[in-house]
Amino acid sequence: MKVVLLSGGSGKRLWPLSNDARSKQFLKILKKDDDRLESMIQRVWGQIGEADLQNHAYVTTSKPQVEMIQSQLGNEINLIVEPERRDTFPAIALAATYLYSVEGVSLDEAIVVMPVDPFVEIGFFEKLKELEQVLASSDADLALMGVKPTYPSEKYGYIIPKQSGDAAQTFMDVQSFREKPREEEAVEMIRQDALWNCGVFAFKLDLIINILIVNGLPIQYEEMLKQYSKLPKISFDYKVVEKANRIAAIQYDGSWKDLGTWNTLTEEIETSLIGKGIITADSINTHVINELEVPITLLGLSDVIVAASPDGILVADKASSPQIKDVMKHSEQRPMYEERRWGRYRVLDYVTYPDGREVLTKRIFISEGSNLSYQYHSLRDEVWTVVAGHGEMVLNGKRFSITTGDVLLIPKENRHSLRALADIEIIEIQTGSQLIEEDIVRLEHDWNEIMQLCTK
Repeated sequence: MKVVLLSGGSGKRLWPLSNDARSKQFLKILKKDDDRLESMIQRVWGQIGEADLQNHAYVTTSKPQVEMIQSQLGNEINLIVEPERRDTFPAIALAATYLYSVEGVSLDEAIVVMPVDPFVEIGFFEKLKELEQVLASSDADLALMGVKPTYPSEKYGYIIPKQSGDAAQTFMDVQSFREKPREEEAVEMIRQDALWNCGVFAFKLDLIINILIVNGLPIQYEEMLKQYSKLPKISFDYKVVEKANRIAAIQYDGSWKDLGTWNTLTEEIETSLIGKGIITADSINTHVINELEVPITLLGLSDVIVAASPDGILVADKASSPQIKDVMKHSEQRPMYEERRWGRYRVLDYVTYPDGREVLTKRIFISEGSNLSYQYHSLRDEVWTVVAGHGEMVLNGKRFSITTGDVLLIPKENRHSLRALADIEIIEIQTGSQLIEEDIVRLEHDWNEIMQLCTK
């Protein structure tokens, strides 16, 4: 059995902490047993390890999230990277072609697909293992996992079971599946003992490969990458699940939550204050999450979420907080904070002058032993000031040491890289006509390979 974790999201529902590069699964706001904070993806990956499934697991994601995933889960994780964001059916199709044509997985092997960020206990992943046997014994196209609804939500898919007289059967046959029905429809489905779909789909690999063949789509991974933009932007639920001939399902009886909005997420945050600030005792069921250095003080407000990051500040009644996705849907804002495979950066200031010149200031942290790629820029000059730590620099093929207090000038078109010999922080000031992350030409990532390009 192979497990495919889908990591997507546009970062609007938990703004301003989430953005296009840092979706909800990457927010480090859940407390671990040792009182450290971890993200949803770190929590799930740890649980997959406890269930002894990590060696059989893959993460499918988009390019903007690759370095964030590597930063939080390590560089050894199996990644399948979409050329562009489309929807869950294209993402699963891409994963299927990778497993089939690159990994050589048998067409008869069970593939379990699930989101990367459910809030569940370890029993969820033990139950997950049963799906392989359900596929083998039920002769179903798909096997799903559902949980008993607590209210008629319009956010989830519903699994409606057939009535079965076979008490010995370990799974239920599914009469129908509906994705995100209206509330009145959901009420009726609950009367029919419907389950919420947990976002888990199990199938034998040949199901997806055959769908691709029938639709004239490639089944070889490299060709799928080339034609990926031609795939329809459609969810797996609509494209496959609702059209399946036979579906089986099992019921998970443990706790399951989708922490996709501020009001649901704060239910699982054990401390009311993260970051600098004060909340007075008469503020009930109120949370402040502050990533800024400026303290936030909250007086006498209940049922409120205050979230602050370099991207912005949100103050909202918790019941109204789901509206943020619609409010921000047309907002196009560059991410002001990102985690990368080598560390992280935060934008401190961004100014556009009347003559069109742009100036952007970043604080960049590079962890010990990590390095930036060997790169150059065409649209900007940079000035680096080392404020902490030390490392070694490569500039146009020449290698030299740098340490706290050093100032380096990097004009446009100059090839450069930096490796941290101890944790290092630099203040970077960019000046140019267009300051965008896309203005990076990466020549090499691996430090040993970079060293081979040096003259001394």
